[in-house]
This record gives sequence, C-alpha cells and structure tokens, in this order.
Amino acid sequence: MDILTLLISRVNDVLWTYILIIMLLGCAFWFTFKTNFVQFRMIREMIRLLGDSTGKTEGREHHISSFQAFAVSIASRVGTGNLAGVATAITLGGPGAVFWMWVIALFGASSAFIESTLAQLYKVHGHNSFVGGPAYYMKKGLKQPWMGVLFAFLLIFTFGFAFNSVQSNTICAAFEEAFNIPPSLMGVILTSLTLIIIFGGIQRIAKVSSIIVPVMALGYIFLSLFIVIVNAKHLPEVIELIIANAFGWEQALSGGIGMALMQGIKRGLFSNEAGMGSAPNVAASADVTHPVKQGLIQTLGVFTDTLVICTCTAFIILFSGVASTKEANGIKLTQMALNNEIGNIGTIYVAVAILFFAYSSILGNYYYGEANVRYITHRKWAIPIYRIAVGGMVMFGALASLELAWSLADMAMGFMTICNLIAITLLGKYAFRLLEDYRIQKRNGVKNPVFTKDRMKDIENDLECW
Repeated sequence: MDILTLLISRVNDVLWTYILIIMLLGCAFWFTFKTNFVQFRMIREMIRLLGDSTGKTEGREHHISSFQAFAVSIASRVGTGNLAGVATAITLGGPGAVFWMWVIALFGASSAFIESTLAQLYKVHGHNSFVGGPAYYMKKGLKQPWMGVLFAFLLIFTFGFAFNSVQSNTICAAFEEAFNIPPSLMGVILTSLTLIIIFGGIQRIAKVSSIIVPVMALGYIFLSLFIVIVNAKHLPEVIELIIANAFGWEQALSGGIGMALMQGIKRGLFSNEAGMGSAPNVAASADVTHPVKQGLIQTLGVFTDTLVICTCTAFIILFSGVASTKEANGIKLTQMALNNEIGNIGTIYVAVAILFFAYSSILGNYYYGEANVRYITHRKWAIPIYRIAVGGMVMFGALASLELAWSLADMAMGFMTICNLIAITLLGKYAFRLLEDYRIQKRNGVKNPVFTKDRMKDIENDLECW
C-alpha cells in the first residue's frame, strides 16, 4: 500500500503542479470573460430558477425537476471536501489555501455553467428520463465517440470508485474517533445502506437527496454562523491571516504560496467539481425549457458548496487555532476545532454531520457513474455489476489509509478534468450563443425563455431533445 501511495503521489505532483492549475484557472478566466461574468450578473436569476420545475408535466412524470437535479448535484458536491478536504488544505497549504479555494469557486463557476449548459443542449432520451453529460457532448458535439468512451470510463472510476472510497474512509475515521466503532463494522453498515438505495434508481436518489441535503446543509451552516458570531471580534484577524498567507513575502520566499495555491485549487475542485465534468451528468436529466436554465442552477451549486459551506469549516478551524498544532489532519482536525468551540460534543456532531454529508455524496457519485455505464453499454447485466462494484469500493474505502484514498481520488479526478476541459473549451461557443439567446428573450419581456433547435440550424441535426 505504501509503494502504491508513493507512485500515485508522484503522478499527482506532475498533474497538479504543471498541468491542471494552468488549465483550470485558464478556462475559468476565459469563460468568465466570454460570458460577461455570468456567475455574478445572473445570481438573482439562478435563485429564481430553483422554483422553475417542469418535472411533473403531464405524461412526463419520470423526468426530474430543476430543483431535484440541483439537489443531486449538491449531494455529490457537499461532502467530505467540505469538512475533511478544507482541513487537509489548511494543514498542507496553510490558511492561504482558503483564498485560492474562493478564487477557483468564484471564477470556476463559469466553467460549471458552460459544462451543464452543454449537457442540456446535447442530452438524449433515455429510459423514462433524459440522459447526457460530457460523454454525450464529446460524441455528438465534437464528433469524437472514442473521447466520450474514455471520459465515461474515467468518470466511472473517479466517482463510482475513487471518490466513494474517500467518502467511506472519512465517515469511518470520524465514527472511530467519536464512538470507537471499528472501520470494518462501519464499512459493512455503509455498504449495506448504499446498495439498498442505489438499487432504487435515480428517482429514489433524487427524493432522498432533496430531503437530506437542505436539512444537513442548513444545520451545519447555522452552527457555523453561530460560531462565527461568537468569534466575530476575531473575524478580521482570520481574514487577514488568509490573505497574508496567500500573498505574504514570507510565504513567497519559502514556497508556501505555491503550496497554498495547489492545495486550495485541488481541494476546491474536489469539493465544488466546477469543470470536472460530473455535475453535467445530472444537469442533463432535468426537464427545462432552455439549456441555460440548468447551467445557471448548477452554477449556484458551486457558490453554495465552496463560498458558504467550505468557508464555514475554514473559519471554525482558524478560530480554534488547532491548525497550527499539526496533531491531526482531515476530518479529525475539524473534530478538534469544533471541540474547542462547543465542547466534547463537537467530535460527535462532526461524525453525525459527515455521515449525512458524505453518504449523500456516495448516492450522487453513484448516479454519475451509472449514467456513464449506460453510455458505454445497454446490456442489462452491466448496471447490477456496477452497483455491486460500488458497494465493494465503499468497503475498500473503510479499510484503506487516508493517504491512499485521497491520492487515488486526486489522480482520478485530474485525468477526468483534463478530458472535460478540452471538450468544453472546444464547444464553449455554443454555450455562449445559448446564453445570448436567453438574455435576448429576457430583455424582450419573456418570463420563461424557451429554446428550440431551429435556433441553431448549423447543429440542428445533433440536437435530439429540442
């Protein structure tokens, strides 16, 4: 295991130091400029659209609504990255890593808009629901079927296996710390629960997520805001600490800025997934009248995840002062921080919170993989085998080391993100045109913009559902 972890870590050093940081920031700034800062200018429209549901349209009751698609994608985003990932970023990259998490969320949200809008544009009719995502727009938009298959395999491995191992690993570590429950026992429980839910299909996942996600997110946010209010007098000091560690001379001379940048972007991407190519898989399944609608809704998910929930965790850790002790990493550091703020119940609270956060992520991650298994093959035996394999990786995560679980996830999401960023850069021009069409309709007083494929006659034959 140690040799495997070392090999994967060396691959990650090359991926994240020389390739992904440049690609992620480059695409984020390019899309922000080309969309005229869509992620900032249309926030009110994003919030309004959450209630814009056509999921119960007569004769189309199997399609999921905009809000349910948003909830499933948030279920995958809000999880280990928010509680354990932030702690790891601060431990390895210092407080300055938080600043770079904010940057990749603020500007990377434009990448989330592009990929989800494209997923809607190129979606196809599936069994009782729409299906789509990067594999589909690579095949239909880029006319590169091989690239679609490659991406599908990368996503299945990344989300169905690697990410779910991280979620399981974190839950088990938290419960071992709080209740002394052996990881092996917790792994059996998690695996059993996962298999029960995922054999129910996307409708069950959507229903479970739409109930759990708002409750768990609001509960954690309220607790975090309470801690921030109690420590309000220290807030300027914490913000100053974050900025100083992101740009300070001392950090520059010691190489700390580079580490903060890399850790902030790496953990920020793991948490909000902007540009990774994951959220488009569920964004495509929503029943909306215009592709831009779901693009805007998925953009809001990036802000919810990083700017609200990740920031809350960062403030709790930095208020407590435990980050400088180096006594713990990952979820255990977050538990220590909450213990300092609210007493011994903090460890228990984080264990319960991470159970809800990470378990909902397992469900969302599973669906992303399932959509791509269906893209690769329509054989009936493929989905049951995939579901059993997901359960097996949940058990693997319970028993694996923290270092192996996170390193495997970093490598998998790195390759997957490179593949998706290439595709959305080449296809981005169609998302720009869709956004302009949406804005024109809104300016002309249309309350509910509608898109039909005859508005894009040059690619009309490639659009199945419009």
